[in-house]
Amino acid sequence: MTTTDQPRPPGADLPDHPDFLWRDPEPRRAYDVVVVGGGGHGLATAYYLAKVHGITNVAVLEKGWLAGGNMARNTTIIRSNYLWDESSGIYEHSLKLWEGLEEDLGYPILFSQRGVLNLAHSLQDVRDSVRRVNANRLNGIDAEWVGADGVKELCPIVNTSPDVRYPVLGATYQPRAGIAKHDYVAWGFARAAAGMGVDLIQNCAVTGIDTRDGKVVAVETSRGRIAAGKVALCAAGHSSVLAKMAGIDLPLVSHPLQALVSELLEPVHPTVVMSNAVHVYVSQAHKGELVMGAGIDSYAGYGQRGAFHIIEDQMAAALELFPVFARAHLLRTWAGIVDVTPDASPIVGLTPVENLYLNCGWGTGGFKATPGVGDCFAHTVAKGKPHPYAEPFTLDRFTTGALVDEHGAAAVAH
Repeated sequence: MTTTDQPRPPGADLPDHPDFLWRDPEPRRAYDVVVVGGGGHGLATAYYLAKVHGITNVAVLEKGWLAGGNMARNTTIIRSNYLWDESSGIYEHSLKLWEGLEEDLGYPILFSQRGVLNLAHSLQDVRDSVRRVNANRLNGIDAEWVGADGVKELCPIVNTSPDVRYPVLGATYQPRAGIAKHDYVAWGFARAAAGMGVDLIQNCAVTGIDTRDGKVVAVETSRGRIAAGKVALCAAGHSSVLAKMAGIDLPLVSHPLQALVSELLEPVHPTVVMSNAVHVYVSQAHKGELVMGAGIDSYAGYGQRGAFHIIEDQMAAALELFPVFARAHLLRTWAGIVDVTPDASPIVGLTPVENLYLNCGWGTGGFKATPGVGDCFAHTVAKGKPHPYAEPFTLDRFTTGALVDEHGAAAVAH
């Protein structure tokens, strides 16, 4: 694409002041690629477009502030132990990138591979869990089944007594899984992308997508019209709203997803524990607060808040598993907006509109996929065809019926 403005050279006019990680530019009239959404996926896509494909004439448009949506409202869990080959491929690709991401970005992200336990509370849970462990091993993913004694050894504070409502019969365990500091991840990608010439434009809401003869040519924004050779949508819960601007109806429903943290505590929780049966997951952040969450609110909506009864249910479930936390104080709660597909798997790839690309539908699994889908989506945008890891997740699977049903491995198990 020929533009009226020449791309900035890598690192041009980055602020010299050490308190600034990236410049805050005015949007130019045209870009080779416009990425809509300044969260983890949008920033990672821009970073890999620049680093891997040499495409630096890129703008990331964010209607609020960078990482102000789901990116800084999740519970930081990273794992790759999904059931199906298609899912394990992209999530394991992501986990391998996580393992070198701090060095790659040159920025601390506090990545901690402390392992993840997915608890089983019934015989059917045990069957499903063992099946998933075997599927993981066939795909070269570290996974193992541990009994109740093994759970107690890995996380001594879990209540494994047999006389509770949902006794712990065992768990799947992925040792390489863990957590990272979500806002640090966003800042690292933003700083690195900006250093290669990408424009990060905040307070710039997309209000329209201009198409001509079935091809995208520009986006209308609250800061003016921006011509674009290609447009990549990475807006999570608002993806269906944006796609509708281009005449595309997506099979998505958006829901609030709540999380909460406790006051600071001494380090007592060595791993990440999840339970679908009692519907809660708990880890301990680097500073000491407990990070907890559960399933999505049942109603559809775009509010970054949730219903109080979800908090009550989360606390009841957490105390069943961790009686030691009975006197801990809840410090704050928040919610993100998750976009859920019929098969609980993402949509990544091309659309019926030429040069318009989609990355959405991650539901509760978006954070852990950040570097992996950033790399795959950048490849898809740059090459005009899906990356092999993203190929199973194209939009047309809802027409062909080739679904990737991950409800069992993705439900509350963020």
